[in-house]
Amino acid sequence: MIIDTHCHLDDPRYNDDLDAVIARALEAGVKGILLPGADIEDLPKAQAIAHRYPHVFYAAGVHPYHHQQYDEKVLEHYLEDDKCIAVGECGLDYFRLPKDEQAKAEEKAAQKEVFRAHIALAAKHQKPLVVHVRESSADSFEMLNTFAAGKVPSGVLHCYNASEALLPLAQANFYFGIGGVLTFQNEKKLGEMVTRIPKDKLVLETDAPYLTPHPKRGQRNEPAYTAYVASHLARVLGVEEEALHALSTQNAKKLFKAFEKLN
Repeated sequence: MIIDTHCHLDDPRYNDDLDAVIARALEAGVKGILLPGADIEDLPKAQAIAHRYPHVFYAAGVHPYHHQQYDEKVLEHYLEDDKCIAVGECGLDYFRLPKDEQAKAEEKAAQKEVFRAHIALAAKHQKPLVVHVRESSADSFEMLNTFAAGKVPSGVLHCYNASEALLPLAQANFYFGIGGVLTFQNEKKLGEMVTRIPKDKLVLETDAPYLTPHPKRGQRNEPAYTAYVASHLARVLGVEEEALHALSTQNAKKLFKAFEKLN
C-alpha cells in the first residue's frame, strides 16, 4: 500500500478522466490520497472530490502565491468537515518576489502574516500543517520553530527542498514529503539529504499534475506515479520496495490519522 500525501486532483487537467486516474492509482497500490488546498476558490471542488472517493481526503489552505485570498471564516467552514484533515498548503515562496526592495519586503511580510494565520488555525483545530517552502528555508524554519513547534500536532514539508536548515524540524514532529524531483537525473543534493532524514519522518507524494517522475517526465503527473518515487527512494536508502511502502505508509498514517482506517 502507498499513500500519496500531496496530489492536486482538483486541477482542471483531471476534469475529463478523474475516475480513470483514480482507478490507475488503486491498481498501482496507491490507496490513500491527500488533496491540498491551494486556491480558496477551488475548495468546493476539492471537498466534492474527497467525498466522492472514500480513500481521498483534502486540506484547506491558501498557497503563498494566493495569500491575498486568505479568509479565515471560509477555511474554518471547511475544517469542520471530517474529510478535511489538514491545514494547507501554506507557507513562504520567494521565487517570484518583486525586484523593488520595498515591494519585496512588503510581499515577504504579507506572506509571513498569512502563514502565521495558517499555523494558528492548525493549532486551534489540532490538525497537521501542509507546508510549502521555496527559496525561503531560513524564514520558514524560523516561523515553524517559533510558532508551530509544540503547538500543531504535526506537519509535512511538502516537496522537501533538500535544505539542511529544515532537518531539525523532524524533532518537532514534521515529516518530509519526497516526490518526483528525487528521480530527476540532474538532482544530486536531494538524493544525499534523504539519507539524513529520520526514516520515521519520510512520506511520499507526487504533487501531481506537476513534477512528473522519471521515466514519465514530460507527461501529466498522476497519483499512480507515486510508485516510481517509492522505487527510487528504496534504491537510494538501500531497502526493499515493499519495506519502503510499509514504512512510508506507516509514517503517513501517523501524520494524517484519517488514513489509519485504510488498508
